[in-house]
Amino acid sequence: MANYSAADVKTLRDRLGAGMLDSKNALVEADGDIEKAIEILRVKGLKGVAKREGRATTAGLVTAAATDSAATLIELASETDFVAKNDRFVALASEVLGAVQSADAADVAAGNAADVDGQSVSDFINDNAALLGEKVELRTVTRVEGSNFAIYLHKTSQDLPPQVGVVVAFAGDDTETARSIAQHIAFADPKYLAREDVPESDVARERAIVEETTRAEGKPEAALPKIIEGRLTGFFKEIALLEQGYAKDPKLTVAKVAEAAGITIEGFARIKVGA
Repeated sequence: MANYSAADVKTLRDRLGAGMLDSKNALVEADGDIEKAIEILRVKGLKGVAKREGRATTAGLVTAAATDSAATLIELASETDFVAKNDRFVALASEVLGAVQSADAADVAAGNAADVDGQSVSDFINDNAALLGEKVELRTVTRVEGSNFAIYLHKTSQDLPPQVGVVVAFAGDDTETARSIAQHIAFADPKYLAREDVPESDVARERAIVEETTRAEGKPEAALPKIIEGRLTGFFKEIALLEQGYAKDPKLTVAKVAEAAGITIEGFARIKVGA
C-alpha cells in the first residue's frame, strides 16, 4: 500500500513543478515525508543540471522593474512552456530580477554574479532548475537609465507569462503616452532610438545596396541622389524608433507623438523570449 496520498503528490507538484512520476518516486523513497521528498528531488535534480547543460532553452518569460533612476529588464529562459508558466518559475524570475536590479547589473555576466541570500544568481537558478527538472538560465539582462520609465509586458498567449518586454525611459509627465510608445515598440521592434544612432557602417552598407539596386533599375543619373536618399529614409523608418510611423496612427511618426505629448524619449530596451 502506498505511504502517500494523491493530495501529497499534488502538493509536491504544486510546490516544485516536478513531474508526477518523479513526485511519486520521491515520496516512496521518503516514506511519505514531503519535506524529505523535496530534498530527494533537489539532490537528484542537481545531479541532472550538468546533463542538461547542452539543451536548448527556447521558452521562458520576460519581466522588468524600475527605480527612480534606472529600469531593469530580464529574460529567464527554460526548455518548455510547461515550466515557463509554473508558479515556481514565475516566482524565481521575480527573485532573480530583484537581485539583478539591486546589483545594478547591465549584462548577463553581472546578473549571474549578483547576490541572492549569500549565493550567486547563477547558483540560485541552478538550485531551482534542479527542482523544476529543466535547464534554466538567465539569458538576457538590460538596464536603461533615465528620468521616468514606462514598462510594457506583452503576452503572446494568454496561458503563458509575458514573452515580450519593453522599457521606455522618458522625460516629461505623460506616462500614458510613454506606455503607448512602449506598446508600439513591442510591435514594431525598432533597433535604434534615432537615425543618428545607427552605426555609420550599417548606413554605408545600406547606401551601397540601394545605389546598386537603383542603378540596376536604369534610373536616370540625375535622379539617382534623390531616389537613393528617399530609399535610405525608408531604411531609417524601419529601424529607428523616432522615424517610425506610430502603430496607432501611421500618419504620425513616433517623434511627433512624443512631441505632442510633451515628452522626450531618452532610451528604450526590448526583449523577446527566444530571440
